[in-house]
Amino acid sequence: MLEIREVTKVYNPGTVMEQKLFDRFSLTVDEGQFVAIVGSNGSGKTSLLNIICGSIPIEGGDVLIDGQSIAKRKDYQRYVQMGRVYQNPSAGTCPNLTMLENLALADNKGKAFNLGRAVDRRRIDSYREQLQGLGLGLEDKLNVRMGALSGGQRQAVALLMATMTPLRFLILDEHTAALDPKTAETIMVLTDKVVREKRLTAMMVTHNLRYAVEYGDRILMMNRGRVVMDRSGDEKTGTNAGDILAMFNQISLESGS
Repeated sequence: MLEIREVTKVYNPGTVMEQKLFDRFSLTVDEGQFVAIVGSNGSGKTSLLNIICGSIPIEGGDVLIDGQSIAKRKDYQRYVQMGRVYQNPSAGTCPNLTMLENLALADNKGKAFNLGRAVDRRRIDSYREQLQGLGLGLEDKLNVRMGALSGGQRQAVALLMATMTPLRFLILDEHTAALDPKTAETIMVLTDKVVREKRLTAMMVTHNLRYAVEYGDRILMMNRGRVVMDRSGDEKTGTNAGDILAMFNQISLESGS
């Protein structure tokens, strides 16, 4: 179980630009949940993911996994249990390295890097098999530089790399936003498949309301550092994109925007 307990986050403290985004914010995500998070820009969606991953500090509160605090762990220490896919298809890969070299790096996450060959040739067949499972014909492009692949292909490989080693949490930060509609649909199908097959706890920030209602088993809407909608189970199943859009419009009217 992942728990955000009474977290306070202040940007630019002590300056005229000071902004308190989270004020004793709490959230619990049960083991195995696939949570879709929506909200307008500045609502706190990506900041929440960054706090979970340890990318930004907090001014108060705690982050816990199974009751154990991870608030003082560095981001690279948290990534032993977490995988993350970013909005930019290039962010999770090394564009100047081949796909084989990228996969080898991901395969060694959490292990000691000693003097020796970076690529274990005995693992190549396994890499080909995993790439074949993506259904994008990438299994024959192991020696192609990542930067030469399309955005969708890179994002598919980034998803694979993020989940190659045993882990419990998958963090998805608008990972389809930079893709064309057809490719985004392919990546979402792959994402759902990976989450279910590996039984991961997933948190996905998205601006695509259809994806938010069609994928996962819980949906959160955030506004100004607060959760203003939290639906799961049958209530989530009965929610459609129109319901979410109506709440967006209501919030906009109330805030005068």
